[in-house]
Order: sequence, then C-alpha cells, then structure tokens
Amino acid sequence: MPTPFEHAIHQLERANQVHPFPKVFFDAMKHPDRELKAQIPVTMDDGSPKSFEAYRVQYNNARGPYKGGIRFHPQTDPDEVRALALWMALKCAVVNIPMGGGKGGVTVDPKKLSKTELERLSRGWVHAFLREIGPDLDVPAPDVNTNSEVMAWMADEYAKLTGDTSGATFTGKPIGKGGSEGRTEATAQGGYFVFEALQKKLNLPEKVSVAVQGFGNVGRHAADIWAAHGHKVIAVSDSRGGIWKEDGLDIAAVEAHKKKTGVVASFSGTKDITNEELLALSCDVLIPSALENQIRSDNADMIKAKVILELANGPTTPEADDLLLRKNIVVIPDILANAGGVTVSTFEWEQNRKGEHWSAKEVETRLEKIMDREAKHVFSRSQKLKTDMRRAAFVIALERIEEAMKLK
Repeated sequence: MPTPFEHAIHQLERANQVHPFPKVFFDAMKHPDRELKAQIPVTMDDGSPKSFEAYRVQYNNARGPYKGGIRFHPQTDPDEVRALALWMALKCAVVNIPMGGGKGGVTVDPKKLSKTELERLSRGWVHAFLREIGPDLDVPAPDVNTNSEVMAWMADEYAKLTGDTSGATFTGKPIGKGGSEGRTEATAQGGYFVFEALQKKLNLPEKVSVAVQGFGNVGRHAADIWAAHGHKVIAVSDSRGGIWKEDGLDIAAVEAHKKKTGVVASFSGTKDITNEELLALSCDVLIPSALENQIRSDNADMIKAKVILELANGPTTPEADDLLLRKNIVVIPDILANAGGVTVSTFEWEQNRKGEHWSAKEVETRLEKIMDREAKHVFSRSQKLKTDMRRAAFVIALERIEEAMKLK
C-alpha cells in the first residue's frame, strides 16, 4: 500500500490532470519547506530516562504562518506527518484562512504514560522546537491523542521560555487559558455546515441516516450534532469495533456506555459490528472520523452510502476515489469537510493576538459563513470541471497558494 505522503502526492497529480498548473510551482508543492526531527528526553516516574522521537514538518507558509496539529501516536512517523502537513496547507487554502500548513508528531503510545510523564513530554516538545514556532512563524494545535490540556502545558512552557504570554503560539487551549469558544466541537460542527450547504445539491433527504466510523473527539461530536438535528445515527465505532441499530442510536446513552466500559461495543439493544462492516452499511451519509486509508480499492466496492463526508484526514485512497466515482458515490473531501477545526483554531489565534474573547454564537456564525461559502464554491467548481469534489477542492487550494507565492 502507498505511504500517506505518496497518497497525498497522487491526489495532487490527479488535480493537476483536470487543471494543469505551471511545472515549477507544481513541482515545488511536492516538497515541504522544512522537516525537523528531535529526540525528547523524558524522566519517567520511576526515575529512568527515556527518549521519544518527535517531528515537525513545515510544508508551505505562502498564505500565513505554518498551522497544524501535534499527534501522539505509536505509528506516527515522518512520512505520515509530511502528508498531514501538505493536506493542512491545502485545507487552510480551500477555506481561505490566512494560514499555511504544518504538522507535528511524537512516536509514542500516550496510553502507556502517566499524566506527569505526558506533561513532561509535552513541555519537552516545546523545548525541542522552540526556535521554529511562534505566533508569526508556526502555530501548533491538538491532533490525535492530544487535547486542550496538552496545549495548555505547551503554551505555558512557551510563555516561560520566551516571555510571550499572548497564548497565540498554540491553539486548542482550554477556554480559561485563552482558548476559543466552540473549538472542541469545531471539526464536527464545520462538517455539519458543509453537509447543510450541499444537502439539497446532492439530492439527500431532509432527514438522513448516518454511520460514523470513529468515536473519539471528532466522531463523537459528529454523532451528537447530526442526532441533535433530527438525523438518524444508525452506527458508530471505535478502534475495537462498533454497534449498529437500524432505527437509530441514543447517542447520549452510547457516550455514557463508552465512558463506563471504555468501548462502544456490547451496548444493550444494538448489534456488534466490525469497522469494516460499518463502512459497508446502507446509509445516506458515511462519516469516516478515524485514521488514514480506511476506504481502499479492496473495500470501496462494498460501500453503499450515497455520500461520504470525510472528517478524518486521508481516509480514502486515490484508487478508491475512482471506484466510488464510478459508483456515483459523492465524496466530500477532508480538506473541505474537516476544515472547521483549523478555522476555529485560526479564530483563537486572532482572538489571542487582539486580546479578545468572542462569544460562542459569534464563533459559530463566522464558522458557518466560511464553511457554507467554500462548500458551495467547491461544488460549483466540481460541476464546471466535470470532476469529483476532491479534485475541485485541490484545484481551488492550489490556485490560492500559487497566487500567494507569486505575491511573495
């Protein structure tokens, strides 16, 4: 199977086929500006020393400071971080926010660390990359297995080391420490605004059936939001499997079960299913909210959903895109569908720089305006180019980055 970065480059090339770009610019977009690697020493709770490999890829800053999350995951490696950084550069451009693209990671299983060890690792990440980050240079955020508490530790360490107490170097912080209203649910909420903008254009019914793969921060909020608007969430899953109920799940009860047992499986009144079985369910909207490469050439033929809305990064391979297009299954691509998170992160950065705090309503109103406008823009361009929405989104993003690079 291709690596995540090979997958991302293939997507770039597919977009270039429907709307060719100048060779010098296009070749430049295949390479990040800078790749950083560091070893983070951590004193474990038993006093023993341990070192963790960490990465930061700064892909393109033509449109603004590098922007992108930091993930803590045992399978994180430079190739994955490089792909995520490229997708972030495109994502910021497709929703037209003044940020570039970056990504960070640490190869670690955070579940095996105590809270104090996790804090030492988080603060160590700041020491490792201190000279390469800042509100005008590179603005990290949470990602897989990192959260507002991790960002608070990092922002605090940055302030101690630099004297900059604005908080604008890290986003996704707790509200009481400079975080933005609406940031926790922003990725899922932004995806819902994209869905609303395109629902009629894609001939979806007024109330849809939904299957959500992944029940972490993004997937859980997605299930909550779609259910709160009267849609029927028929299945959810986590890394250990999923549950299905044809007439719809009680999401609040599933959340309580997950909190108590640690899994969504074996929930009363539902049928246990695998993640693969979830992907193959008959539904109106399938929402992948887990990791990369979930929908591939070997399982795309099993997909029965009318629309796939990607809240995960890179869940569909290019080969699967072709198969889904032939089946008339619409894919709303990640660089549009899940851009609500980075959009509200940018709002947080702006609030920190101005010393402001916007209300939840103002954040939601601003987010809806951006997601509605750009979703309709991507759909319109896909119709004009007679191509899928992913290639249309890539074309729009590349046009905006190219223009910024010319101006520079």
